[in-house]
Amino acid sequence: MNIGITYDLRSDYLAAGYGEEETAEFDQQGTIDAIDAALVELGHATDRIGSARQLIERLARGDRWELVFNICEGLRGIGREAQVPAILDVYGIPYTFADPAVLVTCLDKALTKTIVRAARLPTPDWHVVRELPDCESVHLPFPLLAKPVAEGTGKGIDAASKVVDQASLRQTCERLLERYLQPVLVERFLPGREFTVAIVGTGRDAEVIGTMEITLLEDAEPGVYSYVNKEQCERLVEYAFPPQGSDPTATDAEEVALAAWRALGCRDGGRVDLRCDEAGRAKFIEVNPLAGLHPSHSDLPMIWSAFGRDYVELIDRIVRSAAGRAHDLVPTLCVGTP
Repeated sequence: MNIGITYDLRSDYLAAGYGEEETAEFDQQGTIDAIDAALVELGHATDRIGSARQLIERLARGDRWELVFNICEGLRGIGREAQVPAILDVYGIPYTFADPAVLVTCLDKALTKTIVRAARLPTPDWHVVRELPDCESVHLPFPLLAKPVAEGTGKGIDAASKVVDQASLRQTCERLLERYLQPVLVERFLPGREFTVAIVGTGRDAEVIGTMEITLLEDAEPGVYSYVNKEQCERLVEYAFPPQGSDPTATDAEEVALAAWRALGCRDGGRVDLRCDEAGRAKFIEVNPLAGLHPSHSDLPMIWSAFGRDYVELIDRIVRSAAGRAHDLVPTLCVGTP
C-alpha cells in the first residue's frame, strides 16, 4: 500500500518557540524513522506528510494515499487529536487508530469515565471543577487526585495533585485552572498497584497483548505517576511485566481494560491505565487511543517487546486492523477534486 504518515515532530515545535511541557506529547524523529522503516520492511511505500497543516497543503495539491498512519496529537483544544482524522474523513481516506468522536471523548477524562461507568465498569468517583467555586461542590472523601481534564503524558500532575483537605484542593485547582485553561478532574485517590494494559485490534477482534506494572522508586515524586516521573522514568520508575494469567490482580485489570476499550470504540492499538483501590480491585483511570510508538521508550512497544515480539510485527498488526476498514473507501482514493 501507499501509506502516508502524519505526525507532530517535537523538534519542529521547539524550534518555533514552544516550550518543553507544551510539546511533551509530540514525537521524536526516532519514532517517525522507526514507523517508516517498519512500513517499508512490510513492503509498503511511505510518504512522510507531517502535521495537520502540512496534510491540508498536500490534499489541496491533489495528493492521496491508500492509508494514512496517523499519530498526530494536535496542539490546541479538546478536539486536537481529532483534527487529522476529521480532515481525512472529509476526503474518504482511511487511517490508523480512532475516529474523531472517540478521540474527543477519550481526551476528556470525565466524559470517558461517564461512558465507562455507564458500561458498568469500575472507575473511581469523580467531580469536575470548571471554575474555582466548584470546589465547594466536591463531596468526595479525601484523599483525592486533581488533574487537568484533557492532558496526557502526566501533564499537570505532581506531588501536589494528591490533595488531603479542602484547602489543598482549592489551591491545586486554582493553579491548574490558571495554567491549563481547562476544567480539573477531581477523583478519589486510589492507593493500590498501578497498571497499564496494552491492547491491539478493534471491537471483538481486540485483545490484550500484555500488561505493565508501574512502581515508583524512592526518589520519585510520591504517590502519583507524574509528569516528572514519566519524563525521568529511567531513574524514578520500575516497570514489571507479569506473564498473562500469572497474577490475579493483573488479570482483573486486563479484563476491565479490554471491556473499556470495546465500550469506548477504540481501534487498532493503544493502552488503558488502571489503579487498584484499598481492597486491591483494579479500576479504570483513563485510556490512550493514540498511544506513543517510540520503539524503546513508549509503553505500548515496551509491553509488546517484553514478551519477545518484534516492533515491525506491532506496526503490521496496527496496519492490518486499520486496513480492514479501508476496503469500502478504496474506490474514492483517486478522486482528485478537494
